[in-house]
Amino acid sequence: QVQLVESGGGTVHPGGSLNLSCTASGNKFESYIMGWYRQAPGKEREMVAQMSTPDGLYYLDSVKGRFTISRDNSKNTAYLQMNSLKPEDTAIYYCNVYFFASYWGQGTQVTVSA
Repeated sequence: QVQLVESGGGTVHPGGSLNLSCTASGNKFESYIMGWYRQAPGKEREMVAQMSTPDGLYYLDSVKGRFTISRDNSKNTAYLQMNSLKPEDTAIYYCNVYFFASYWGQGTQVTVSA
């Protein structure tokens, strides 16, 4: 069982930035496939970014060049740096770990509004 704690959501103006964090339990963090998903009202959950090992990266087309996923294995923490935010980025963002099973964080609200 992997437990995830997210932080870093909030409300920003268009063009602003946020950095989401996700801290995971367990002692095999370096083996976890880390991902960030989002779900906007009335829409299905979609994968925004994923970092597998060794260093495989995936980004949703609409966030390429604006969002960066990273991880600090010494802190059991993954990050999603979000720059140049747009109103269409507004959603609940979820951290996900895949390690023989899929685990989800509680979600953090990101609102981009003028």
